[in-house]
Amino acid sequence: MAKVSIGLRGWRFEESEVFTDDGEFKPLDEIPEEPRERLVRLTYLVEEPCDACYLEHGESDIERCAQAAIVYGEPGDELLLCTDHEADFLYWYREAGGKAHRGTPEFRDEFHAWFADGGRAPEGYGGLDHVETDPADLPSPPGAEEVHRRLNEDFDGRKIDLREDRDDDADEDIDLEDVDLGTDYPSR
Repeated sequence: MAKVSIGLRGWRFEESEVFTDDGEFKPLDEIPEEPRERLVRLTYLVEEPCDACYLEHGESDIERCAQAAIVYGEPGDELLLCTDHEADFLYWYREAGGKAHRGTPEFRDEFHAWFADGGRAPEGYGGLDHVETDPADLPSPPGAEEVHRRLNEDFDGRKIDLREDRDDDADEDIDLEDVDLGTDYPSR
């Protein structure tokens, strides 16, 4: 079997890892971890705007942004692009130092900074020639709600014994009376 893009070009999936012999999506628990992570992430990305368009137009003019057609980078730090801005990304990646950020958490931010500072591909800079197959030949990926349902249908939760691995001498109870569980703590 071959590698295919699903939903957006860029991330490639081995057909045998994500599809059954009948050409339907495999149950999520049968898909290896890395392609499953990308597939689940794609369900949230397929209707998002192009990052470069968003940098040009902003939230106040988001309706002018083209829908993303291409995804580059790693899940969670991915870069979404429309076909018009793919050449800008490829130029940045190949010619303007972008390759040095491959696989790093700064990947997307570095492209954004370059683009926001006026970085663009020279006129006529070539993009990639994508081999298109008939999208009707591939099943539609499950939506975000369906993915969530599938992930949680056999999940009973995990019980964690906080006292596990404690020394026998450290047997006194922990006083949680002054702990405010309603406090919002900063996250990444």
